[in-house]
Amino acid sequence: MTDLDPFEKKILRELQRDANQTTAEIAERVGLSSSPCWRRIDRLEREGFIRKRVAVVDRRKVGLNAHVFAQVKLNAHGRANLDEFSEAIRAFPEVLDAYVLMGSMDFMLRVVAKDIDAYERFFFDQLSKLPGVQEINSTVALSEIKSTTELPIG
Repeated sequence: MTDLDPFEKKILRELQRDANQTTAEIAERVGLSSSPCWRRIDRLEREGFIRKRVAVVDRRKVGLNAHVFAQVKLNAHGRANLDEFSEAIRAFPEVLDAYVLMGSMDFMLRVVAKDIDAYERFFFDQLSKLPGVQEINSTVALSEIKSTTELPIG
């Protein structure tokens, strides 16, 4: 964040709120003219502050009604091959997020599926069969209180 000026921070907040805005709309909202605003957006993209622009899809509207958090513990052999497990997880479209943890479990996965039966198939047919998996604790989310992709840019 040390390389961001106040205008760039405002631009990032605006893009997080609505990436469909035109440069002119963003410029007006942040107090710049279009050209300097475009140059700043271009720099933010080139330097990787903006990784990509996407549409945020409502998972329920596309039939993904089960939202599960799976904590995975690997055995000693599995922990020696974290990269192998990580690569396998990246290949599963059901896994939206994966984090390496400190503590008694090694990974936290956020998984979506059509329903609990579909998650059960994913669990038994794919996830639990990965080499090195010792234990999986799954927690089903009953409701979603907050979900955002907007980072709190100061």
